[in-house]
Amino acid sequence: MTDPETLNKWRLILGKNSEGHIDFNGTEQQTQLFMSMENTLDFLYDMEYGEQIMRAERSAGTGASAPAAAQWIEKVRRLFPKRTVEILEKQALEHFGLTELLTDKKVLSKMEPNVDLLKTVLQFKNIMKSDVLAEARRIIRKVVDELTEKMQTDLRKSLIGKLNRSMPSNVRSMRNLDIKKTIRRNLKNYDRENDRLVLKNVYFSSRTKRYNKWRVIIAVDESGSMLDSVIYSAVMAGIFAKLPMIDTKLVIFDTSVVDLSGYADDPVEVLMGVQLGGGTNIAGAVNYCESLCSNPYETIYVVVTDLYEGGSSQHLLKSCSDIIGSGSKMVFLTALDRDANPAYDVNLGQKLADMGAFVGAMTPEQLGDHIGKMIM
Repeated sequence: MTDPETLNKWRLILGKNSEGHIDFNGTEQQTQLFMSMENTLDFLYDMEYGEQIMRAERSAGTGASAPAAAQWIEKVRRLFPKRTVEILEKQALEHFGLTELLTDKKVLSKMEPNVDLLKTVLQFKNIMKSDVLAEARRIIRKVVDELTEKMQTDLRKSLIGKLNRSMPSNVRSMRNLDIKKTIRRNLKNYDRENDRLVLKNVYFSSRTKRYNKWRVIIAVDESGSMLDSVIYSAVMAGIFAKLPMIDTKLVIFDTSVVDLSGYADDPVEVLMGVQLGGGTNIAGAVNYCESLCSNPYETIYVVVTDLYEGGSSQHLLKSCSDIIGSGSKMVFLTALDRDANPAYDVNLGQKLADMGAFVGAMTPEQLGDHIGKMIM
């Protein structure tokens, strides 16, 4: 016999259509709780069969009203765990088009800030009124701060520089102990009879960092398919802009180029300036970035794009060939996010790789390590 907990889960999955075949089990209080959960799920999933739309049409609308959406959000957050809340909110927005969740300040303020909500906010920010837009900005700030906190430790470790082990230190402390050098220099003193290493000399190293002022020019394709990469690129640029050895330039592009270098240290302002969609002119963006280069030998171009060029591919290849020939380094990121799943023009990517550019998808940490190796 199936246990009551499993039966209750199946009733929630199947909904009220299973009434009479599977009933909720438990105390009266538990049964009332499950019925509330079922009603909350029905509000959303009845839309799959048009039932919710029919009810809404009778009240002079074609979707859930903002007050109804607000009540639904409150119930979801009260009845379900955080992860389930995130899934339900995402489906309400993406699958059922419940945009009332984003166009009413009260409703939006109750939603769970996360990357999925951030992506949806960026897609709909152009239809938001000023008071709702202020709430959207708060959500963007919260998610960006969380991403920055997660990413910056590993990135700073990769980029700030390696310890200069060649310089001896007068400060004899465990913190400055150069273990590898100490072992290597004392191997000749190994006591074979007692099977131990005799340390006649102990070496300490300087903790001075080596800073080289490099210019990193980040160009981000703002077409809709690159949304995840746009978010992570903005956060990455914000971290780069605060590092002492990097001069960060940031541009976003579609068929035109917008220079956001003045806002590179503020990912929120960058994301608020993004206009998703439109065509793509990668060659035009690369040409503009070339005008930002002052010292080719200490310049890295990072172009975040799926390489589906709307302009001339030959023009792009010629520009990249000139940049690489001048001594600069070029990185084409076909995806920059946690999953790093690339979807790009493989043929164009191969041609760029053949001329010396790095082409591939990376997580933020991998990009930090890659650039760290370039500049150290």
